[in-house]
Amino acid sequence: MSATARVNLRTPDIMSHVQEQVERHYRSELVERLRAGGGKLVAGKTTVRLAKEFGFCYGVERAIDLAYAAGKYFAGHRIFLLGEIIHNPDVNAQMSEMGIRHFPARPSAAEFESLGPDDVVIVPAFGAEAATVAAVKARGSQIVDTTCGDVMSVWKRVRQNADEQVTSIIHGKASHEETRATASRALGPDGNGHYLIVLDIEQTRLVCDYILHGGDAGVFLEKFSGATSPGFDPRIHLVRIGVANQTTMLRSETEAIQTLLKQAVTERDVGRPDNFRYFDTICGATQDRQDALFQLLSETLDLLIVIGGYNSSNTTHLVEIGQQARPTYFIRNAGCMESPTSIRHYDLATRTETASSGWLPTSGPLTVGITAGASCPNNLIEEAIRRLLELRGEQPPPAS
Repeated sequence: MSATARVNLRTPDIMSHVQEQVERHYRSELVERLRAGGGKLVAGKTTVRLAKEFGFCYGVERAIDLAYAAGKYFAGHRIFLLGEIIHNPDVNAQMSEMGIRHFPARPSAAEFESLGPDDVVIVPAFGAEAATVAAVKARGSQIVDTTCGDVMSVWKRVRQNADEQVTSIIHGKASHEETRATASRALGPDGNGHYLIVLDIEQTRLVCDYILHGGDAGVFLEKFSGATSPGFDPRIHLVRIGVANQTTMLRSETEAIQTLLKQAVTERDVGRPDNFRYFDTICGATQDRQDALFQLLSETLDLLIVIGGYNSSNTTHLVEIGQQARPTYFIRNAGCMESPTSIRHYDLATRTETASSGWLPTSGPLTVGITAGASCPNNLIEEAIRRLLELRGEQPPPAS
């Protein structure tokens, strides 16, 4: 196999095979029916309301399609996936069942050395660090890049910042694969660019304070340990800044962060915003799911269930939105709903799965809202709906 040859995985014969596999693993006729019927299901005294937008987005669907296509086209070759294809344990387990091997998102030197020209390496939907991709190419392995187009749009912006000696202030989680991949592009092709990652408003206020008043550079760098580019100096690299973001963050928070930073730069520069730039790089699908949840929460709901991987950023933000309005339970799958008196769910405050009791009334009218992150397939949503109705003693819709 020639690693340099461009391989078209989207031929009709491959994609017809892929479509059959994907539908068998992830499709739900029930969820499709509910979506087409306005997202409402009534069974006895239980009403289920689905958010208007939920579950797999285009970028996730494309990544999964390409991974399945790689499995067919490169049958007989070793296929490796850098980390997780998406942040959903059930989907990643399915990749393993297909024979795709999991590499760490940051492979070790020994793992890189184990690769050869006959091997295939899949880059996940949220991308991979530039150095990692370069190391895979150096081994001559074939790369199947499933990086989402929205993520690559952010990379274009931060590379532009680096070319123009503008520091990228990245709103994101410093340990998240997408943010690490974006930060690596913010260094620019020659490695001379700079970045600073801020998690939230609190950290942004620290940056704004330094922009306006200066301070001890060492203390500043200690507060942002692990979140700055090599050689970052706040005295130099906070003069010209541009805001970018991990595409799955809350739009409202990103907008608040860019407003604070623009105000700080404008005040420091006596009314001139020339040293500040901002591009809207929030993923459209992420925003659609957040907007749909706000709409759902405006209705009469007794509780909300959010389904998705616990390490999924976009799903986490749906939970944050829900918690402000209704009792909210963040579950991986239907198995978390153990009984009407016990549910296992992820606690954002403690970052652990916990158990709650008395979560589900077993009598009387009940309306439950359900949404799911962009990495959650429809089959898991259907299983959750059926389990919910079972625990309520209601007759679920007939299986397709």
